[in-house]
Amino acid sequence: MTSSHKSLADTTAEGIIKYIIDNKLKEGAQLPNETTLSSLMGVGRSTLREAVRALVSRNILTVQQGSGIYVCHNTGVADDPLGFTFIENKEKLVADLLEFRMMIEPRVAALAASKATPAQAEELLHLADRVVECFDAGEPHSEADALFHAKIAEISENVIVPQLEPLIMHAIDMFIDITHSELKEETIKTHMAIVNAIRNNDAIAAQDAMTLHLIYNRDHLRKVQEKSST
Repeated sequence: MTSSHKSLADTTAEGIIKYIIDNKLKEGAQLPNETTLSSLMGVGRSTLREAVRALVSRNILTVQQGSGIYVCHNTGVADDPLGFTFIENKEKLVADLLEFRMMIEPRVAALAASKATPAQAEELLHLADRVVECFDAGEPHSEADALFHAKIAEISENVIVPQLEPLIMHAIDMFIDITHSELKEETIKTHMAIVNAIRNNDAIAAQDAMTLHLIYNRDHLRKVQEKSST
């Protein structure tokens, strides 16, 4: 019969999470060393190590040998939280991810436009410019593109949306891989329309620009899929 009581390691893991939250530690922040952290949690080193291993598996902590324990990037969010790796039909997956993005991202862009400060708009412009630089240099632009969309999510101030970043990054990566990055002009044009709308705090224009951006992607994906099926 399974006990309903939590193990000491589980309780310690919860204590470490509380420590991270209470001390407002952000991604990349270093936790105290093992000796100090054991003392803070009131447990021995073996229990602490078990708790840390559990938090590493949950993408909350990362351990760098010889350096220390750190808060993960995208804390608590796995790289493939929904198991897309195991979906065989990748073309349908890309289409469905794009459909999902069309449900969410135009509204997120509108929220971002309603709340953006001039400084945030400038940060977004810099990220849009980085996508252009990647195109011009013939470099992969998926990471720069994902960072652009992640910044819009951050500006929206909705605490749920940034947690979807791995999902959106996965969608962008797969779309670019299947379509061979052919939407250069459309991407640059619609990214700038989004930036300008957010800079002007124009929620309707931001929503429309994001919708157009995703429509270009959807239509191009359909053409690629039609061509591959003939």
